[in-house]
Amino acid sequence: MNVLLYTPRADEAPDWIASLERALPGAGVRLWSPGDTADADYAVLWRPPAELLAGRTSLRAIFALGAGVDALLALERHAPGTLPAGVPLVRLEDAGMAEQMAEYAVHAALRYLRRFDEYELAQRERTGAAPWHALEPHPRESFHIGVLGLGMLGAHVAKTLASLGLSVRGYSRGKKTLEGVATFAGESALPAFLDGLKLVINLLPSTPDTDGILNRDLFDALAHGAYLVNLARGAHLVEADLMAALDSGRLAAATLDVFAQEPLSAEHPFWRMPRVTITPHISALTLREPAVRQIARKIEALARGEAIGGIVDLHRGY
Repeated sequence: MNVLLYTPRADEAPDWIASLERALPGAGVRLWSPGDTADADYAVLWRPPAELLAGRTSLRAIFALGAGVDALLALERHAPGTLPAGVPLVRLEDAGMAEQMAEYAVHAALRYLRRFDEYELAQRERTGAAPWHALEPHPRESFHIGVLGLGMLGAHVAKTLASLGLSVRGYSRGKKTLEGVATFAGESALPAFLDGLKLVINLLPSTPDTDGILNRDLFDALAHGAYLVNLARGAHLVEADLMAALDSGRLAAATLDVFAQEPLSAEHPFWRMPRVTITPHISALTLREPAVRQIARKIEALARGEAIGGIVDLHRGY
């Protein structure tokens, strides 16, 4: 068995190779380099160049080192046939990411609920009546939280927030049922989902249908002074609309972990906006050992002719 590995972080490659060789005894694991067209049975990769995949008809499966596969699907849209026909594209299912995402979302939700963001701003700027000034927390009963996207990560985030006694809604393309969460499905249900939300957390898959969904129309549907947390992809957000909503007070603040261009340019206006909190795409990092164990189990299952989870529907994009 030959496994082809690609990661943009060359310094991480030796550890990935060692982990894959331990999990798949006897497998030959090699790091792809330009010009490598030798056969491989499986590809394990993150944000590869199109050259790596084009023409690889011997592949039995392609494993993405993340829950999102938008970068791979973008390659295919740009140059149809880049992904070998009939070869399953497999995304990671959790592998430690859901818990990290829930931690991030809970932190952001409680920070806004208890207005810790405003205390931080007062401390930095020493403004207001005085930094030593108590702010009344938002009432829990009216602090409605909406989770856009109820896939593996979104569902776990919604359930975790609900377990804290918070008012949580969830939105998905197809109907889902989650304990403690009011669920909404389909485009026609989106206005009812958004109505009166004080905090919206975006965990939608990145597809052409969802690009730009975080826009002026969506912000206008929320409660006045609402909050935005984007944990999915930068392509979901219309940045100019967010800046306008913050400037007008339509939105109170935003926490952004993902951006249209990463790393975020040092000149980007978000850095100078005190009500925007920025983190460098760290809400749910791929953990190497859990990811490798999952990939190895799926490769072994495929070898036995068994079905596996995480296979991406190329038309839906997830």
